[in-house]
Amino acid sequence: MRHPTSIAVPASLVFALALAACKATPPEPTPDPSRTTTDKDQAGTQANGTKKPADDAQRTPPVRPSPPLPRKVSAKPVASVTPSPDDPVKGVWSLADATKGLPAGKQLVATIETSLGNLECKLFDDKAPITVANFVGLARGIRPWKTPEGTWDKKPAYDGTPFHRIIKGFMIQGGDAKKNGSGEAGYVIPDEVWEGATHDKPGLLCMANRGPNTNSAQFFITDAAAFHLDSSYTIFGECGPEEQVHKIASVEVAGERPTTPVLIKKVTVTRK
Repeated sequence: MRHPTSIAVPASLVFALALAACKATPPEPTPDPSRTTTDKDQAGTQANGTKKPADDAQRTPPVRPSPPLPRKVSAKPVASVTPSPDDPVKGVWSLADATKGLPAGKQLVATIETSLGNLECKLFDDKAPITVANFVGLARGIRPWKTPEGTWDKKPAYDGTPFHRIIKGFMIQGGDAKKNGSGEAGYVIPDEVWEGATHDKPGLLCMANRGPNTNSAQFFITDAAAFHLDSSYTIFGECGPEEQVHKIASVEVAGERPTTPVLIKKVTVTRK
C-alpha cells in the first residue's frame, strides 16, 4: 500500500530531472583529500565567506600523510562522442582546421595574457591532437561554439574570461564564457589519456570535465603535483613560468573564487 503522503512521479519526469542535473554539473577537478588544514579550510569556505558544515570527510588528520607516489599511466583508447545536433561542424574539427594560417614552426604555443602577467604554454598536439585542435580553434575564434546567449558564433572564446576557480597548491581553472564555472561550448570532446600522462608537477595544462568524455571549453593549470587526477583528465600542454602560475594561485579567495578577478585578457596561438 502506498503511503498517504507519497506522490507517484512519472518515470519520464524522473529521467528528465536526472538528465538536467547531470548537465548542470560544473566541470571541475577535485582536490586530493590528503591536503593540509589550511588547504581544506580554503576549499571548505563557501562563496559568501562562511564555512561549510563540517563532516568527517572535511576533518583533517593531525599530520599531512606522505604524498602519493606517481604511478604508471597507460594510454586509453579514444572514445567516440555523439555530436551536438545543432553543432555547425557536426563535431568534425581537426588540428589542420585549427592551425590553418599559422606560421611554420615545430612547436605550437599558446600565450595566455592575464591581468597578473603572461603564461606561455607549449601545446602537446602530438599527444592530444583532438584536445589541442579544440583549444586552438576556440582560442582563435574559428571553431564555432555556443555563446551564453545560446547562439553559435565564431569569436575568441577565452578573451575577457576569468580564472573563476582557484585553489592554491592544487590548480587554477578558467575558460568559461559564462564566468561562473557552469558554461560549456555547446558540445563535448573525448578524453585523450596518453602513455605516461601523469599530473606530476605544476604548470600542466589540462581539460576540466564533469565525467568521462565531457571535455568542452574549460581548462585548468596545475599549481602542484596532483597524481589523484591521473587517467581522468586530459593533459594537453605545459605552461610557464612556474612562478607565474604560483602567483595567480596565491591570490585572495572567498571559498574558491578570487575576491579580485584574475582575467584572461587574450589567448594568442602561434608556432615557434
